[in-house]
Amino acid sequence: MENLNAIASWSGGKDSCLAYYKAVKQGYKIKSLLSFISRESKRGCFHGVVGDLIKMQADVLGVPLTLEEVSPDMQKYEEEFKNAVNKFKMQGIKSMVFGDIYLLDHQSWVDRVCNEIGIKPVEPLWNESTEDLLNEFIDLGFKTVIVSCKADVLGEEFIGKFIDKEIIKEFKKRNVCPCGENGEYHTLVVDGPIFKNRINILESQPILRNGFWKHWFLDIKQFESVKKN
Repeated sequence: MENLNAIASWSGGKDSCLAYYKAVKQGYKIKSLLSFISRESKRGCFHGVVGDLIKMQADVLGVPLTLEEVSPDMQKYEEEFKNAVNKFKMQGIKSMVFGDIYLLDHQSWVDRVCNEIGIKPVEPLWNESTEDLLNEFIDLGFKTVIVSCKADVLGEEFIGKFIDKEIIKEFKKRNVCPCGENGEYHTLVVDGPIFKNRINILESQPILRNGFWKHWFLDIKQFESVKKN
């Protein structure tokens, strides 16, 4: 019988959340979420979410979380990634869940690195229609807010918006991948059918940051976990 004990790559956004949800439906037993944050900023590398907010997500999901600090250097990151996953492999974990949809470069990296570690990559969203996935996510009752976006693709007015079916139409008008698979935007999931409590954002502000790309980020300063009715 297949060992279905697994860990899940967790960014805090919609794709990792939906991949987790689907993996559980497929029978995988998620023993921990594994998240990576910048060693310098203590925030998610692309989403810009602080570690404490990711911890709150894990709490309302009722799943343990391992939060690892990583370097921006890709070679160092790969080594740190392998070290983090190997700790779980030594505990009997055989699989790791990822939220990739169609980016071959990233999926190839995942396949290679997992093969070198000796762990099975599980890709529940792979090759699915991005529009169908996003509609499914909304129909299931998940609530997710845009916390970062490329400034030359989506403007400041998108920061802090919840993903709904109207915004999908706007993405299509702008030729933006509905799921933002090319990094057009990233989200934070604050509620859903697998959340025991919902997360309320109490205080936040948009910030423009310059890097390789100009990005808008939602700097979330205060937040809380609230019981659902």
